[in-house]
Amino acid sequence: MPSTRGFLLLCCAAGVMFGQAAPKKQLTARELFYAAPQAAAHTHQAPAKGSPRKSSQSSKGSANTPVEIATAAAPPAAPLTAPLPSGSAPPLGLRYTVLKLGAKDAPTEVPNDTVFHSGDRLRFSVEANDHGYLYIISRGSSGNWKPMFPAPEIEDGDNRIEPMRAYLMPPGNRYTFDSNAGTESFFIVFSRKPEPDLEGLIYSLQARKKAAAPEAPVQSSKELLQSVNISNTTIDRMRTAYSRDLIIEKVDPNTPGDQKETAVYVVNPTGSADSRVVADIHLVHQ
Repeated sequence: MPSTRGFLLLCCAAGVMFGQAAPKKQLTARELFYAAPQAAAHTHQAPAKGSPRKSSQSSKGSANTPVEIATAAAPPAAPLTAPLPSGSAPPLGLRYTVLKLGAKDAPTEVPNDTVFHSGDRLRFSVEANDHGYLYIISRGSSGNWKPMFPAPEIEDGDNRIEPMRAYLMPPGNRYTFDSNAGTESFFIVFSRKPEPDLEGLIYSLQARKKAAAPEAPVQSSKELLQSVNISNTTIDRMRTAYSRDLIIEKVDPNTPGDQKETAVYVVNPTGSADSRVVADIHLVHQ
């Protein structure tokens, strides 16, 4: 009888062990970024047709290139990991690259600690892994934050972007550093839903333009955007609120994996329907 009781206890213990769910595989930010579109095919749909803003088109250029990003918090020594979310939406992520332009504007990937000099020309690329709304705010030597994207040059200021498509910034242009040393800063917000803190500031310009008196000189969309100043308080509030859930992976050609690149991946792994990703880019020139 004792041996029978011991056998039954062993069977019960084995049943409990096998009945427990196996721990989910931990993925890095880059792995989550590319796993999300596959998960989205089963759990997440693109924005419904008939939305008030159409999907914007990307700038011409390489879809997969490199980086020069600094986030609000410095990337950790070892990449953080997270499992695929079990919610109704996949992880939301961005991939950032910075390109230094050479002869005939040939792009070269540069590391994030690059110091640029007078005459250097560059652009940076932003790529998302899902449909959503992209906002890029820039701050130059004047210290004022101004909208860079949405841009009137792209779909008349529409900022709903498509997944796995590179958007080159600044739109239709490039940066050429002059002899004045300084830092060009950019704050990026990518969200599944329009961002209230920025929508009113940026898209109210279109209403202002339409409401202008017919006899009054009407500013262009670009002039209106340049007239907007966004406060440090607004930027700091969004940075603090949205950066806490993010995981960051900074990769270079020595990072294990088949894809050799210099890039930064920033991912919100929560799977929330109102997920947001934020990041800061700082381009230093001497």
